[in-house]
Amino acid sequence: MKKFKTIISRLILIALCFAFCRESAFAEVKPGALFTDHMVLQQQSEVAVWGWAKPESNVSLLSSWNKKKYQVKSDAAGKWKFKIATPVAGGPYEITISDGQAITLKDVLIGEVWFCGGQSNMEMPMKGFKSQPVLGSNEAILKSSNNQLRLYTVPRSSVTERQDTSKTSAWKIAKPETVANFSATAYHFGKLLSEMLQVPVGLINDSYGGSSIEAWMSPEQLKAFPEVIIPAKGAVIKEVSRTPTTLYNGMLYPVIGFGIRGAIWYQGESNYERPDRYEELFPAMVKAWRADWGMGEFPFFYAQIAPYNYAQLPVNSTAPKYNSALIRDAQRKSLNKITNSGMAVLLDIGEENSIHPANKTAGGTRLAYLALGNTYGIKGFGYASPAYESISIKENKAILKFEGAANGLTSFGKALTLFEVAGADQKFYQAKASISGSSITVSAEQVKVPLAVRYAFKDFVNGELFGNDGLPVSSFRTDNWEN
Repeated sequence: MKKFKTIISRLILIALCFAFCRESAFAEVKPGALFTDHMVLQQQSEVAVWGWAKPESNVSLLSSWNKKKYQVKSDAAGKWKFKIATPVAGGPYEITISDGQAITLKDVLIGEVWFCGGQSNMEMPMKGFKSQPVLGSNEAILKSSNNQLRLYTVPRSSVTERQDTSKTSAWKIAKPETVANFSATAYHFGKLLSEMLQVPVGLINDSYGGSSIEAWMSPEQLKAFPEVIIPAKGAVIKEVSRTPTTLYNGMLYPVIGFGIRGAIWYQGESNYERPDRYEELFPAMVKAWRADWGMGEFPFFYAQIAPYNYAQLPVNSTAPKYNSALIRDAQRKSLNKITNSGMAVLLDIGEENSIHPANKTAGGTRLAYLALGNTYGIKGFGYASPAYESISIKENKAILKFEGAANGLTSFGKALTLFEVAGADQKFYQAKASISGSSITVSAEQVKVPLAVRYAFKDFVNGELFGNDGLPVSSFRTDNWEN
């Protein structure tokens, strides 16, 4: 009897071992970090879905909206990738992926997906930073429940080598406890899109406070900028958000290729002291991202940084170009270098002593205006700020013309005090300025023959010139003088 029991025990053990080995042989297929329950996929597209399984194994994917089964073989490293067709907006749906053992992604919506990148003003959550509030956030958070708005935040990661996948995160349905911790700028952008388009909207927040633009670019992209020092693999990262390539490696590369409609961007504060180079870096980054994504020239809308008293920062005791108007001007001129782009002007919401304007509704809403007007073709409303177009001289007056101001310009009854004019001596004097439809006439007693005009070209100002729709005009200059 004892011997019989021993034999039975051994048989049970063998059976358990066999079951364990069989289970291991069919290890659970693993999608990339972006592919979770509650996600949104871009509608009417060929979207990529990728992940890992056993090396050189057969992997299948079944999409519930069309009952279509896709099949691929994983490579020697176990990576697999599908391109699947998505229908018009709708859901919820399911996606089942299997390499012998299936997993199912549930509550998948099809709609509009936007990538949201940048530094702290994009990262700043709806609940605000400690002792730095977001205006109106408490009520907005309370009323934020929306099953058709889904949010994903890429976790912070600064590394010297490219990562195939990002740190663990998950798509979340918009509701107070999730919205409170999500990007305020991105939330207001997505909320308005959801309201106007009446389709599911997915937002991917990929931002890091204090980050320089070089941190979001690859070594290949930075070859054209020899002054930029690329860290060696495994090097110690002294500045986690400002070391070139490190955020590209850890946070951007893992999500490149996910199906999106377009991107919004809020960054520039950490490059303010190098405006001349930013004018080249920024368009180069956008061009490279579009090439990496392989989706053509997708829409790219960005927020112009708001005025702030950068002179108060310790580094500016020796910095020759701390004036934030210079980086704003670099961003303004980038509009002509970046195709299918738009700039949300924030000249009227800056705060002298806070680099994080509390009015995040304006930034997110104005970015949404650009998308709704440019990308989705909604007409009948103002979606882009008027922009300086040309200057002409008539006797002792300079006449400025603006594009995008068909219904005229306004200061809402206030005096225009931020215009300056200069002659051949390149000395600027405060000017008198008057509005006439879509043009402005500028003059100063000290300048008999005007050559150049500047508007709001200061480190910190409150914008006072708007289109009739209330969208502010960017600070600008007609010259390229060094002083």
